[in-house]
Amino acid sequence: MKSVRPVRTLSALFMLGFGLACSAAPDDARSPAPDAMAALAQAPRPDVVVVVVDDLRWDEFGAAGHPYLETPNIDRLAAEGALFTNSFHAVPLCSPNRASILTGQYPSRHGVIDNVARNLLSHTLETFPRAMQADDYTTAFLGKWHMGNDPTPRPGFDFWVGLPGQGRSTDPELFENGALHVVKGYTTDLLTDRALDFISARGTDGPFLVYLAHKAVHPDVKQRDDGSVDPSSSLGYVPAPRHRGRYEREVFTRRANVVSSLDELDEMPAIRRALAYRASPDVTAQFGGILDPGTSEETIRRRAEMLLAVDESLGRIMAALEARGTLDRTVIVLTSDNGFFFGEHGLSLERRLPYEESIRNPLLVRYPPLVAAGSRPEGLALSVDIAPTILELARVPVDDQIQGRSLVPLLAGDPPADWRQSLLVEFYTYENPMPWLLDMDYRAVRTDRWKLIHWTHHPDLDELYDLTADPYEMDNRFDEPGLASVRDELRAELARLSVEAMGLGASDG
Repeated sequence: MKSVRPVRTLSALFMLGFGLACSAAPDDARSPAPDAMAALAQAPRPDVVVVVVDDLRWDEFGAAGHPYLETPNIDRLAAEGALFTNSFHAVPLCSPNRASILTGQYPSRHGVIDNVARNLLSHTLETFPRAMQADDYTTAFLGKWHMGNDPTPRPGFDFWVGLPGQGRSTDPELFENGALHVVKGYTTDLLTDRALDFISARGTDGPFLVYLAHKAVHPDVKQRDDGSVDPSSSLGYVPAPRHRGRYEREVFTRRANVVSSLDELDEMPAIRRALAYRASPDVTAQFGGILDPGTSEETIRRRAEMLLAVDESLGRIMAALEARGTLDRTVIVLTSDNGFFFGEHGLSLERRLPYEESIRNPLLVRYPPLVAAGSRPEGLALSVDIAPTILELARVPVDDQIQGRSLVPLLAGDPPADWRQSLLVEFYTYENPMPWLLDMDYRAVRTDRWKLIHWTHHPDLDELYDLTADPYEMDNRFDEPGLASVRDELRAELARLSVEAMGLGASDG
């Protein structure tokens, strides 16, 4: 499988603000441990179900600690499979991270770097479903593609039901059977119905892949081709009618880093500057009520109510697999495309920023032939790892163009000694849709203990956090003289990882 790579010149490297540094061998050892390979070899090729929930935080379901949301089926995945405790988005933004999940590549490699319509580019991406289809899997896509507003089928799928752009929560337009038409009903239910139709139609003539990309839990809003949103189109969060009001009296337990005033952001001058502009008359006049400063309880409740249908969807799919007698030979993966802020650091809908609430990734995997019930893998994992993991489990060759690393050894409980000790999160801003974040490009490196955030256009505002002592990222220690060596090591590591993400590391010769 050959990947389409964006053109990058060496001058782009200087955007890092600290030069090339070292370019060590890439983190591309993708072979599982020998005992994991043995377990895979003894099992039939699995069916695969991938569920991508839009905007889902890593802690926004029952097993992850949500104080009132009831998600028995997602919790069942956690109880009967693996719940990763240190999983992250390579980029915490919808379109680029969806491309990263599907290709196993960073945005700076696959080229989908923002939410601008990339209709043509997204038809050329070399995705893991294309590789599976070429290796005798029957493949289905259902839901939100959101790399462009074009809902027509992409290569690699035998069955396609697509939403245009962001889609709608109720009475959506669906592109299916070669045409776009309006279908009455709740979108989560309609997509699930079609996923079940696909599964029930499968005989015993080979394995299948279902890639279900929910509209939930994103609000209803129209996104234009330039990435901007139409504020007048906003309908907010729309739960299924049967669930609306379920949590009307509940209150979410906020994290310790929720702030009520910009005066509390002295340690984060880049964010303070951006939020000051967000509060300006120019922005508030344009965006009005969709800004939702601090994220209201109403928003959190409605999101929770939307998730009830997602959880029911998962339950219906698992019940159908049980009825077929194939549940325990099906790989089920549940994840999201980015997190969300519930007032942490004064943020709300700015889910593209490099703080834990945005970059942490809910990642659950159930596959009994390999994964012990109740597993809690601790190794650093990334959204680019999902593609090679699924290919490894499906025994489909993993192409060298994939930058992620198979998580099979972690799922097998046998993490290798050379497992990654750091990871990269990257983000490119653009003119739309949030003008207060216009120049907030960043690259961040995270280890088990430290996080360094490099603001590409504002290196004088860089941030450094000791996550062991300061898990809520409230004490920016970048300027501490005693941490000079830590800072320098992290900057060098960030440079190395950034070079590799661009495809210019040692692996490319």
